[in-house]
Parts: sequence; C-alpha cells; structure tokens
Amino acid sequence: MVMSNFLEMLLLVVLIASRAILRSNALSLDYYGARCPFDEPIVRNTVNRALQRDPTLAAGLLRMHFHDCFVEGCDGSVLIDSTKDNTAEKDSPANLSLRGYEVVDEAKQEVEKQCPGLVSCADILAMAARDAVLLSGGPLYDVPKGRKDGRRSKIEDTINLPPPILNASQLIKTFSQHGFSAQEMVALAGGHTLGVARCSSFKGRLSDSTHSADPTMSPDFAKTLSSTCAKGDNTEAPFDPTRNMFDNAYFVTLQRGAGLLFSDQALFVSPKTRGIVNNYAMNQAMFFFDFSQAMVRMGQLDVKEDDEGEVRLNCRRIN
Repeated sequence: MVMSNFLEMLLLVVLIASRAILRSNALSLDYYGARCPFDEPIVRNTVNRALQRDPTLAAGLLRMHFHDCFVEGCDGSVLIDSTKDNTAEKDSPANLSLRGYEVVDEAKQEVEKQCPGLVSCADILAMAARDAVLLSGGPLYDVPKGRKDGRRSKIEDTINLPPPILNASQLIKTFSQHGFSAQEMVALAGGHTLGVARCSSFKGRLSDSTHSADPTMSPDFAKTLSSTCAKGDNTEAPFDPTRNMFDNAYFVTLQRGAGLLFSDQALFVSPKTRGIVNNYAMNQAMFFFDFSQAMVRMGQLDVKEDDEGEVRLNCRRIN
C-alpha cells in the first residue's frame, strides 16, 4: 500500500514536470506544419523585397524585435498603434526611431492570404528580424514559432528598455534579469553592427560649454561626431563603417574608441566584458554563433500562452 502511494506520487511529480517542460518549450520549429507550410518563404521574400528597396530597414526590423521582446515579452505589442484612449509602446521616445512596420504589415497580408487567422504577428516579426540579419550577410538561425500576440501595449511599459547611458555593470544586471549571461548580452549588443543612432542619443558624450568630451572616446572620433551633431539632434551617425552589413566591425570600432553610444563603448572599457569584445573582434564566426544562440533565447522571452494572447488579423490593432 505504501509502495503504491509512493508510485502514484512519483507518477504525479513526473507528470507535473513534463507539463512544465512542455509549457516552457511551447514554441516549436514545426508549429504551423502542414497548416501553413509557406509561412517562412513568404516572410523571407517580403523582407528581401523590402531590403532591395531600402537596405537600412534591416536594422529597423532587428531592433524592433528586440524592443518587442524586452517589453512584456515577444508578443508583437510594439506593432500596435496608439488610440485616443491609449498611447502605445511604439510612440515612446525610445521607440520613435524604429522602422519597418510596413514590412511586417506586408508579410502579414501575404501570409493571411495563404493561412487566414493562423500565424501571429509576433512570429512574423521574429522571422522578419532573422531574415533581415541573414540577408545583410549575417548568420542563419532557426526561429521556433507559436507565439501569441499580446493585447496590451502601453507607453509606460517601455521603461524596461535599457537606455544608451548604462555602463557594462548596469547592462549585465539588466540583461541578467531576463536570464542572459554577460557574454549573451555582448553578443546581442553586436546587433548594433546594423544601423545608426541620432545625435540626440549620444550628444551628451561630446564637449560643450559645461563639460569636456567623454574620455573613453577617441579624440578624432569625438571631433567627427561633434561636426555631425552641429547639423542638429536628428542627424544620424552609423554604429560602424558597414552600417548595412551584418559583420563584426562593431566590435573593432569599440577597440578603436569609436563606440557610438556610451553603452557601446562601455563594453570595451569594462574588464568584465572587454575580453568578449576582443574575441568577437578577432573571430567573426564566434560572434555569429553566439549571436544566433542568444537571439533564439531572446525570441522566447515571456511568450504568451493560448489563453493570454491571440492571433491578430491586423498587426496594428487588437482583434
């Protein structure tokens, strides 16, 4: 009798653990399977057409996925438009520079023609970011699917996005709260190899009447940025010389004291992360591998269960 009760309890523990594992791994590579076999090529072709027209959209799509996942999880909430009763995430100052919404819209429309009401906007955004990296010369990685679209998008939630003024220790702490190691954080920061930032994001590092230039910057680089920002706060500067190519040039710029944002250069200044930067600057294959692994993990942050989300018919508004 005692043995029977023990076996029953053991079976119950195993069942609960199995359900927990299934719940934590709700996403799968064949989630849509035969129900929507062309979801990936549809999204990739849409992204390819968009980048042929405007290569700078790659950075926008990658950054949009990151900003989505770090706020309420990877649920497509960054895609939702504001209404008269609610200011959404996309209208936060931290998100005003995001680009590529129309690419996601186009991909969603094409997928809906083949598989109506099935593929979430969150999944499409995750695939579009992956394809933007690949089509810009970066690594190919798998995107497990099955995300549900969130029903909440509020400007106040974007306080969780890491600002560009954090030092390495603060970045490590912020990313660790989402389960990332210091190395994964640096790998994800390498996404800055694509795109630009506006002067308003880094002009505080430059000299003015009240303070001198950030000493972690190369003097020549500081002069270049000062000349750039003399044209206004909205003037843009690239993170590295190959702004539309996904490579390891970002890490080489950090070694030269030419990191654009304070949080960029901080990765090389700090002994905690300098070695990782040096490794990635020397070994692009290592960076590509670690970036791919970190992106797969990031794409699974706080994924909504079926009863917590929906599949939006229009990515810009809740059903």
